[in-house]
Amino acid sequence: MENVAVKFDHVKKYFVKRQGLFGKASLKAVDDVSFEIRKGEILAVVGESGCGKSTMAKMLCKVYEPTEGSISVNGMDVTGHTGKKDVSRFRKEVQMIFQDPFGSLNPAHKAGRIVGRAVELHYPELSTAQVRERVVELFETVGLTPAADFMEKHPNQLSGGQRQRIVIARALAVKPSILVADEPTSMLDVSIGIDIMNLMLDLQKKEGLTYLYITHNLASARYMANRMVVMYAGNCVEQGGTDDIIQSPLHPYTVLLLSSTPEPFREEKLEIHASEDLPDLTGDMKQCPFASRCPRATDRCRKEKPENYVIGDRQVKCFLYEHAKEGDGPLVDVSIYR
Repeated sequence: MENVAVKFDHVKKYFVKRQGLFGKASLKAVDDVSFEIRKGEILAVVGESGCGKSTMAKMLCKVYEPTEGSISVNGMDVTGHTGKKDVSRFRKEVQMIFQDPFGSLNPAHKAGRIVGRAVELHYPELSTAQVRERVVELFETVGLTPAADFMEKHPNQLSGGQRQRIVIARALAVKPSILVADEPTSMLDVSIGIDIMNLMLDLQKKEGLTYLYITHNLASARYMANRMVVMYAGNCVEQGGTDDIIQSPLHPYTVLLLSSTPEPFREEKLEIHASEDLPDLTGDMKQCPFASRCPRATDRCRKEKPENYVIGDRQVKCFLYEHAKEGDGPLVDVSIYR
């Protein structure tokens, strides 16, 4: 545990949803997810919209509390710690980089004030001059130089990439050890997005930061992350090394996800077809969540929910691998990727 920065242990998050006038149901946004992020590591969480990625991020940032299970940060169980002092101390450990840089900045405040406010809240002992000095240092750290040219500007006077650098500077203001990046480049041009990813990688090396990197873009996940978690319908269906998963995916959903990624130089297309039927996340799901779309589904898949099967340093939630052992290859045709 000394080398583990973040641990999700059988975490569930259910939201109460009204059905009709008097009925209620629980929407299972995250359903029994477990994984670890080692200190100094970048873990990517990938999956389609609505799979539970952002809900996991918000639980780690204590926007939501888990319905069940526990979340540990640097060896301390932070589940249920909602006191003002506990939350303030926690905020110094975990900060978030948001998807929409414009929507996450106060348009009425200047950039220097936005970053400086974070410093003032967590370090009230600093003088005005010391706060300004810290803000200048942060602006230079994220590549906004000279800092004086940016500190007096409002968010609408900055480009999308510059706004995202302000968001990163604000996150770094409290000297966190863990950053949660929720699709931080999805609203930026490709070239600007690569600059932001390179900045994040550079900061990770210099500051020893740990990242939970959320994305639907497999290319950016491969560029950024050491390991990967694949989410589907609130479930972690596969996890392991990023290169291993991309080069040799095990779960049928991972294969489907990879097959949907445009590859202009590939003439052939991966032979996997799935229906459009999505699982009902409000029901008592007793079957594999991917069963309705999986071309390899059996009667058992429609009646039972698979466990996490461990194969070497990888995990996969699929009955195909119930008796697999380390060294066994994928049981779904992925030869096109070799």
